[in-house]
Amino acid sequence: MKGFFHELFDYNFYCNKKIIQQCGALDKLPNNCERLFSHILNAHHIWNHRMMGIPSVLGVWDLHSFVKWEEIHYENQRTSFEIVSNTDNFEKRLEYENSEGRAFTNQIKDILFHIINHSTHHRGQIMMEMRNAGFVPDPLDYVHYKR
Repeated sequence: MKGFFHELFDYNFYCNKKIIQQCGALDKLPNNCERLFSHILNAHHIWNHRMMGIPSVLGVWDLHSFVKWEEIHYENQRTSFEIVSNTDNFEKRLEYENSEGRAFTNQIKDILFHIINHSTHHRGQIMMEMRNAGFVPDPLDYVHYKR
């Protein structure tokens, strides 16, 4: 399972890096791109911190300027890689509170997969914003990554 999650997080890293590169090539970020990519970064950070059992320093909808994206993205990836590498039981249940203070419990494997799936969902929204602004983003489908 470690290999599977390492590969998924490598894919996630690749896709986020592509979004950063494509946004960096634009004169002006399309509407909502900063908000959505910041949210991707924040959610990844928050889930990593929940799994490590330490408080998050980022809020769910905190905004980050484009110049900070790569730094936060790299730290998220490094932390997730360490979590995956050091996890012996992916079926272990983790108790946590959501951003509204409600208590939940999920398995580590489900949380890890959620990070990937959540990022994919919002990258799709970012790509739609780019298209609406007249820019054609590179495809980020998993099969394209594996080719």
